Amino acid sequence: MFKCKFLASATIMLGLCAAAMAEGTTNDGLNFKPAPYMFVGVQGGAQTTFSKNYDNLKLITPTASVSFGAFFTPVVGARLHVNGAWNKGGYDENGLDFKYDYKYITTDIDMMINLVNLFGKRCYSPMNVYLITGFGLNTAWDNGDAYANKNVLPLAYDGTRFSHNIRVGAMADYNITKNFSVNLEISGNSLSDRYNSKLTNHDDWQLTTQLGLAYKFGYKKKPVVKEPEPEPEVWETRIDTTWYDDVIYEEVKRDRNIEKQIFFGIRKDGVDATQAQITEVAEFLKGVENGEITITSYADKKTGNPKVNMGYSKKRAESTKNALVKAGVDEKMIKSVEWKGDTVQPFPENDKNRCSIITGHGVYTDKDPKTVKKFRTKEVRYRVK
Repeated sequence: MFKCKFLASATIMLGLCAAAMAEGTTNDGLNFKPAPYMFVGVQGGAQTTFSKNYDNLKLITPTASVSFGAFFTPVVGARLHVNGAWNKGGYDENGLDFKYDYKYITTDIDMMINLVNLFGKRCYSPMNVYLITGFGLNTAWDNGDAYANKNVLPLAYDGTRFSHNIRVGAMADYNITKNFSVNLEISGNSLSDRYNSKLTNHDDWQLTTQLGLAYKFGYKKKPVVKEPEPEPEVWETRIDTTWYDDVIYEEVKRDRNIEKQIFFGIRKDGVDATQAQITEVAEFLKGVENGEITITSYADKKTGNPKVNMGYSKKRAESTKNALVKAGVDEKMIKSVEWKGDTVQPFPENDKNRCSIITGHGVYTDKDPKTVKKFRTKEVRYRVK
């Protein structure tokens, strides 16, 4: 049963340790350093000394402690710890069953290692876990009940008994405020075999579990680092120029010419105003400056005679002119209308010489693209310092 309670206490202690290690809460904004500082503390709880051939649960007694110490760094500290008051022993063997009381005081100098700061950030944390180890002196007295049975307790002493004390333990400490904290400490203490007046051929072991309150003081303030005043900002303005390519269009006067042939069948002279060649000439003359055209008509030599052919070429010239006017050509642009009969044969192929040839000329205004460099400016405000 005692072992179960001991394991439960150890489990709670490890849980507190794990919680503290996982918490990792720091507060660098405090105006004091986490160490060095001093502390005083009081504790109260229960203890038992393992006794051969006796139920340890029947030997649990109250205990109390006072301590004074200091942490020199966020990791390492030390304390003077005084613990004691009451203890019990028991004997249950050879038909005898009795308990006896005695008193003790243990004075230890303990080293304390802050595991949270050892394995984490070395700054202020509300929760801390300390590993405690130390060495001291134990004084036991008022052992009259045991000395009265010295026949069965060969180590029983009368008066005062001094013994070494070697301590190993752990403490979970929670800061309520900057100056006050509560703690839970479990420690094991090794004493001489004669401490509880019973012979076991090895050191006696005492287990203590205590709750406590500590007052911490003597913190040093963090040095105040005065932030340098920022220099006044200086701004200036500049004009940024950006060059880019642009396209403009320049007007250019160009001469243009056109020539169209209208072919006729034998003894034919009619021309339709919607004929493709007539339409193209009419479109050519739209918007032209100084536009003018000439019309010259012909007849082929191998058909008819010169007189007849002259008449056909005249009719073909006039028909061509009329078709152009009907298509929208200004008559003033028709510079000349001529007919040659068969006196001139413009084409080597006979049948093609039954034709009217329209030639035109004019000045058009074109717009040619031209790439030029241009720029734009922008006022920019920038910081000098």
